Amino acid sequence: MSEIDTALAEVRARIAAKCRTVGRDPAGVTLIAVSKTHGPERISPALAAGQRHFGENRIQEAAGKWPEIRSKTSDLCLHLIGPLQTNKVAEAVGLFDVIHTLDRARLAEKLAEEMARQSRRLSCFIQINTGREPQKAGIDPTEADEFIAAARETWKLDVAGLMCIPPVNEQAAVHFAFLREIAKRNDLTQLSMGMSEDFETAIAFGATHIRVGSAIFGARA
Repeated sequence: MSEIDTALAEVRARIAAKCRTVGRDPAGVTLIAVSKTHGPERISPALAAGQRHFGENRIQEAAGKWPEIRSKTSDLCLHLIGPLQTNKVAEAVGLFDVIHTLDRARLAEKLAEEMARQSRRLSCFIQINTGREPQKAGIDPTEADEFIAAARETWKLDVAGLMCIPPVNEQAAVHFAFLREIAKRNDLTQLSMGMSEDFETAIAFGATHIRVGSAIFGARA
């Protein structure tokens, strides 16, 4: 087994163990292997180990490596987990399957237009700025309910759930619980939250999608 095979097996074992502890089915947790900055030579062992969900932050980087990989592996699901500029929406809709960072009205409008143009319907997670950090993207929690309704009713987007990135200097559990409550009152069942350092905590608070990079691929260059 390669180091990536071993790391993936360990992460999957940790997911299963945490799910047992909190009374959840591990099948209800989607592991997204965050492959940003890693090339095909490091992605290939993960594919060989059965990993099919991958996350990328940058469209240009993803466009340079994933079309060829997709041509050889048909059942991939590619998640955009980084910020999306409106001038990159056409590329994003053509390349990705799920958007995790819907965070403003103009982006929602452009996504709706481009999905209609390309006849593609991508699932979207609405990013909530649970820590209300001015430097961070995301909908303010006080505006979340209104934005979720607009995304569904005005732009007719397929809103799968919510996403957050907790502040680095605060307890992640508080933000995971907060996101869960916003989702619950809006009848959303999917939560994209938890990374390498806190995915087990996220699972305890109902995460359905966890975004794990360094615990699988090692530290980024």
